[in-house]
Amino acid sequence: MQWSDEAIVLGVRRHGETSVIVEVMTRDRGRHLGMVRGGRSRTMQPVLQPGNSVDVTWRARLDEHLGEFRIEPLELRAGRLMETATAVYGVQAMAALLRFLPERDPHPHLYNTLAVILDHLHEPVDAGELFVRFELAVLNDLGFGLGLLECAATGTRENLCYVSPKSGRAVSREAGAPWADKMLALPAFLGDESRHAADAAALAEGFRLTAFFLNRHVCEPRGLELASARDGFVQAALKALSMPRHDQPKEASA
Repeated sequence: MQWSDEAIVLGVRRHGETSVIVEVMTRDRGRHLGMVRGGRSRTMQPVLQPGNSVDVTWRARLDEHLGEFRIEPLELRAGRLMETATAVYGVQAMAALLRFLPERDPHPHLYNTLAVILDHLHEPVDAGELFVRFELAVLNDLGFGLGLLECAATGTRENLCYVSPKSGRAVSREAGAPWADKMLALPAFLGDESRHAADAAALAEGFRLTAFFLNRHVCEPRGLELASARDGFVQAALKALSMPRHDQPKEASA
């Protein structure tokens, strides 16, 4: 058995004296694990860092075996991803989200979305909004997608400002007014074709929204909790948005 694909490194753990087990998100084969012989060498350690894009070739005698990876670097982002708190926590938090998906289950759009977000995690103002959208995409792929584009009660696409905690669907201001204290807030930046950039308050609402449904549908049924890295990312992103623009972390020069 053999295949090759592009992938993003999610994590690494030791295996024996010199080898490692590498977890990657591939473009066409989903989240996949494999052994890399000599993965603890000085040559391979910089390549096998979370967030790096690599070319992988997987080989095994049978499809159900762990198998071995041969890995070549494509884009080494790890150094840049160590420069801001949003990037450090963001890589870990997104890897944890992808672990909710079945191993070897293809999700090519999540792979593409992950690659885009990794290239923007060093921009804290953008990272938070992108992360919320990533969590919504993961929920959707797990079968718990939210309906945020029209009112569940009236079908209108105007003045959507609530989300029903029961149905996960948007509700307009007028229809939801009698139950406003029981509704979740729908931040404007998640609206249909919205051009609103997320401020700190809207981003906090987005984090609360996705956390509510991730906990209800994904974590609680499995007896799990959201990764602590998510809390670190949320705090870092909100802190960055509360800072004056000239004090916010900037992209490293090439």
